[in-house]
Amino acid sequence: MKTMLITGAASGLGWALALAARQQGWRLILVDRDARALADKCARLAGTDTDTVRQRALDLTDAAARDALVAELRDEPLRALVNNAGITHRSPAAATDMAVFQRVMAVDWEAPVALTLGLLPALRRGGGTVVNIGSMAGWMPVLGRAGYCSAKAALGQFFEVLRGEVADDGVGVLMVYPSFLATPIEANALGFDGRPAAHARSSVGRVRDADWMARLTLDALDTGKRRLFPDRFTWFASLLWRLAPDLYHRLMRRRFAVELES
Repeated sequence: MKTMLITGAASGLGWALALAARQQGWRLILVDRDARALADKCARLAGTDTDTVRQRALDLTDAAARDALVAELRDEPLRALVNNAGITHRSPAAATDMAVFQRVMAVDWEAPVALTLGLLPALRRGGGTVVNIGSMAGWMPVLGRAGYCSAKAALGQFFEVLRGEVADDGVGVLMVYPSFLATPIEANALGFDGRPAAHARSSVGRVRDADWMARLTLDALDTGKRRLFPDRFTWFASLLWRLAPDLYHRLMRRRFAVELES
């Protein structure tokens, strides 16, 4: 039976991925910092077959806890590692505490990089694939998301380099670039001072649900895709950014004006 590890698995896209993967017969290792929600979700998935779903409650930015997870799993064959856990902020860069940027980078870049490097032996044994949930915000600037855009851009660049370096080891990399999803990541967005953001998010295009994104992600994994751009509207917006950046900025400032006022 194939084994998949999913981070941020107790809610949102992580939970949707866990549901869809279990239906396809995957053995799951689910990781989340919310121990109570994680236990509830694992019980719902596993039923009486506890060997098929394991849970590990930890904060992936805690290096010691992360290293303990790696030490436990690195000798097991792992077919898929899904770096899904993430955090965002909604706040103008000049008004944002550095601690907010550091928190976003720790969750969205440092944790998936460290976990992947630690579990490379397990991925080599399993002929596995690293699935990274990036964002179109890593491809183009979005007002009020300077730290998030930076983290997702860094994530993409790191794993595109790693892809070439581990290809001969039989390890694959799938980069997933969703746009706006109806998940708790935005509901839990940080404000300029690290407390919850006070204003509603701005968005463009259609806000998709997590189940839709999960199905596309698992299909891309199954067919061996290297990159997934599920939303064509934001994909075209990223092309506009590259071809006509000044026009893109004017349109973005108009659409995301609330971010300038917050």
